[in-house]
Amino acid sequence: MALNRVSLLCHDITRLWLQLKMMTDDILQREDGPLCAAEIGSELQKQFAILPGGRGMDGNPIIVFPEFPDFSELEEDEVQNVLSYLSSIPSVAASAVGFILVIDRRLDRWAAVRATLLRIAGSFPGNLHLVLVLRPTTLLQRTLSDFLFKYNKDEFKMKVVMLSSVTELHAYIDPGQLTTELGGTQEYRHDSWISHRTAIEAFALMVKTTAQTLQAFGTELAETELPNDPEATTNLLHTHALKKDKMKEDLQVALSQGGRLLECIKEPLQADPEYSMTNDELENLETVHRLLGQLDETETAFDDFWERHHTKLEQCLQLRHFEQHFREVRAQLDVTSERLSGFSEVSVSPAHAEHVLRELSGHEDKACDALDRALSLACEGDRLIENSHYAEDSIRPKCSELRGVCEEISSTLRSKKSLLLRAMELHHALEKASRWCENGIFLLASQPVDRCQSQDGAEAALQELERYLDTATLHTVADRGAICCQYEAVLTTQLRDQVEGVFLKQSSVQEMFEKRRVSLKKLAAKQTRPVQPVAPRPEVKSPLSSPNQQRKDRRYSADNALCKKVESPLHIGGTRHASLSEEEENLAVLRRHVMNELLETERAYVEELLCVLEGYAAEMDNPAMAHLIPSTLLSKKVVLFGNMSEIYQFHKRTFLKELEAYTDCPELVGRCFLERMKDLQIYEAYCQNKPRSESLWRQCSDCAFFQECQKKLEHKLGLDSYLLKPVQRITKYQLLLKELLKYSKGCDGCDDLQKALSSILGILKAVNDSMHLIAITGYEGNLSDLGRLLMQGSFSVWTEHKKGHAKVKDLARFKPMQRHLFLHEKALLFCKRREENGEGYEKAPSYSFKHSLSMTAVGITESAKGDNKKFEVWCNSRDEVFIAQAPTPEIKTSWVNEIRKVLTQQLKACRDASQQKSSDSVFPSPTSNSSSISLSPFRSSGQKNPKKQEEKKAETSSVSDSSSSPKHKAWNKASLSVDASEENDGYSSSEDPMNSDPEDEVARKLAPGKYTVVADCEKAGPQELSVKSGDMVELIREGEEGQWFVKNLRSSKEGWVAAANLLSLISESKSSQSLSSSDGSVSGNLSTSSSCSETYTSFSDIKP
Repeated sequence: MALNRVSLLCHDITRLWLQLKMMTDDILQREDGPLCAAEIGSELQKQFAILPGGRGMDGNPIIVFPEFPDFSELEEDEVQNVLSYLSSIPSVAASAVGFILVIDRRLDRWAAVRATLLRIAGSFPGNLHLVLVLRPTTLLQRTLSDFLFKYNKDEFKMKVVMLSSVTELHAYIDPGQLTTELGGTQEYRHDSWISHRTAIEAFALMVKTTAQTLQAFGTELAETELPNDPEATTNLLHTHALKKDKMKEDLQVALSQGGRLLECIKEPLQADPEYSMTNDELENLETVHRLLGQLDETETAFDDFWERHHTKLEQCLQLRHFEQHFREVRAQLDVTSERLSGFSEVSVSPAHAEHVLRELSGHEDKACDALDRALSLACEGDRLIENSHYAEDSIRPKCSELRGVCEEISSTLRSKKSLLLRAMELHHALEKASRWCENGIFLLASQPVDRCQSQDGAEAALQELERYLDTATLHTVADRGAICCQYEAVLTTQLRDQVEGVFLKQSSVQEMFEKRRVSLKKLAAKQTRPVQPVAPRPEVKSPLSSPNQQRKDRRYSADNALCKKVESPLHIGGTRHASLSEEEENLAVLRRHVMNELLETERAYVEELLCVLEGYAAEMDNPAMAHLIPSTLLSKKVVLFGNMSEIYQFHKRTFLKELEAYTDCPELVGRCFLERMKDLQIYEAYCQNKPRSESLWRQCSDCAFFQECQKKLEHKLGLDSYLLKPVQRITKYQLLLKELLKYSKGCDGCDDLQKALSSILGILKAVNDSMHLIAITGYEGNLSDLGRLLMQGSFSVWTEHKKGHAKVKDLARFKPMQRHLFLHEKALLFCKRREENGEGYEKAPSYSFKHSLSMTAVGITESAKGDNKKFEVWCNSRDEVFIAQAPTPEIKTSWVNEIRKVLTQQLKACRDASQQKSSDSVFPSPTSNSSSISLSPFRSSGQKNPKKQEEKKAETSSVSDSSSSPKHKAWNKASLSVDASEENDGYSSSEDPMNSDPEDEVARKLAPGKYTVVADCEKAGPQELSVKSGDMVELIREGEEGQWFVKNLRSSKEGWVAAANLLSLISESKSSQSLSSSDGSVSGNLSTSSSCSETYTSFSDIKP
């Protein structure tokens, strides 16, 4: 019956398709690709022939040829296409009556009129009823046309009427059927006409295509047989649904386009209700109405057909799915039952017990899933039976079979789990006892020997042991027989041996505690005899004792000379030797603990990396998982995992094996780290890629691919936790090395451990610096060209700039800029830290580049503005000064030392170059008395003599002119340094300003007296003094920490001012007293200096 209904519906669809096809063919006139407006749009746009829609007296279609001077230049194909298209638009009945052609040539010549008539006679494809020609209006051409038309009438082979005016034209055609250009009342817009024709033809073509698609789809459904397997049935249903949706979409598009086309055709009527539509417009309107009606009818029939077809396929699919699910669930239950039957419920070790328990839990979870699925399927079968399914006899036995198997598997699981829990209980008891023994050994090893030598210390250690022994009943295993009887069902030979081992270990630990108690009781016993000082007796040194141990021996011997115990020197020495041996043994135990932790965590780390690479990275290349990978994750495996594969290969093949070689000598493991330090630098690339990996993970973390991989691996944590493992591991190494170093003092490998720790910390610093470095934006050059990054950190920065002879001072009144400084070997970068957004690694800061200073043109002042956290960085002879304030004095000191190191290296390089070329120089040697060459980057400015300046400028100019050749370029720099050194009264080559003290420098320059203030200074504390430019101040006495007690003679106020600030405040003033300590000196004016502290600059910054 269903197939009969489908066949009837297919016949209905075929009938509708034939109707639509006939209608569209009638619109398009021909089936073999008719001409459309869209195809000849350019020819129609020329408007040399139009079809305005008017009709003659007998209903003849009217084609008008407007004035077109270039008609003779048109291509024959253009004329033929336009005339063919225009003649095909009217209906067949109207075309059979014959066309009337109106040719307007009032502004043309007779020759052109004749050529037009001949061309139309030869190319017009339709039935011509009459040709009306508006002849030329000029006197000459009208006369010629009248005369020549009579002689040439026969060659036109069609009925031609020459008209002198539009009035004569109205005698043949009603004015209402003519356009305004021909004296009629019809409004014609050629662009709108083309647009309407294009839309109508497109709609007709769409309807025809839709009809053909419906016919093909109906034929396909009629010829399709229903499959027997669910997958094929599902695919068929899905395919038919997609095609149905596509058909519905095409129908809706066609209906929508037809509706819009109707509105366009009716637009003149909406604008003017009295508008009279032309015959062509009426035909178009009727055609569109008819097409839309047929489409509606077709859609209704199609919906009815699809509803029946879809219902039939779904009913068939229900049974197919039930049968397939039954086969899958039954096979899954068989596998679960087989695994449980071969599953061992006993274990041989704690690790094995945990593993077996995890396996059982995994089997239980899988079995529960299978059982739930089976019971759910049985319930589904019951519902089918309740709904009177035709396959009830086949469904009922399957449901009963599923319930029986589920009950059997549940019973087996309960039995296995009960036995495993009892075995796990025994393992926990044994592990608890073993842990108590290990903690006891650790307690014995961690008791300090020094503290136990005194009576109070021995008593405290003894009490500590007693307290720990009191916990034995709670942690140890007491009755061996009861254990064997209670857990007989799970005891195997290996497990019995383990129980025996735990009891043996307990006995050994208790024996060790007893021996320690006896020793401590002896040390804690009160003495009745007086103490007699006894000189330490030399002891025989063991050839295996280390120098550190020998120092301890000497220390303990000296302490025993004052001991309050009445024992002989030999007895005391013996006790001390035993204590030292015990301490070394305890340290060895602690080293082994740390080494075991290092090896165990290393093995676990390697396994975790392998798990990630195989469970996630490899699955990204698995074709079976490709459909789960989102588009944002495609080809992004390198971004997500970085160089994790390289890290895994290094640890698996090299580092883990080499670490295992040091199992018995943990104190020497530092050598392994030192040998593989270059290989460990691969973590820098991983950490640099981590922000990109984190960002990609956040975009795709919820995708089905990661969830499926995590489910297969049975991981509780997501992939992001495992991607963090390499970062955590490289950080863990330095913690383990610190612990080993702590317990390896005096051992052979102690130095190697210290070097390894320093190297690991260096790698961590390099990683941290590189993470900041890659966050710099806006720098146009290549950061790698600046050399190695030495330091980076955040500072508060003020700036000073010289403007002519004036200098901006007292910048403490202005708000500082917050800048992040990056010190490279060749440049110092100033960047602005941007706000941190996002989470995790996306919250890492970014830095906008602001300024850079070349280290070849940089100088520093170690102390600025009297603040021990500030220093100055300047260039171009202090034309541009940056005052940087560090968070702490320690950070400031480290930065100054690092910058000094860079400048010192530059100085050394310059000196070496100068010495190599000194033999070629035209200047005196550095040891000459006439001048002293100073290539030092450490600069101290003094009062300049204007006359001396002019002389020096002249000398410099002379020297520069005489040595301008390229080969003297390096020596010229040294020459300029000589002039600058003399001009500034700076240090000579024999002086070493590195050894000078800033406070001593201030003391030499400042002396009590009266001075004029040349700049403003606000007080920074309640005890400090504020001064303004022009004030007269008196320096009374010098205090501590570089402070001077000063009195403001104008305001009569007193207070403290930093010496460094005084040098800037009164640097150019005249004092009533000399600052020089020499008698009779009258030239003791305070030298011009921007700071009282040591100043460093590079040699290239010194200019003549």
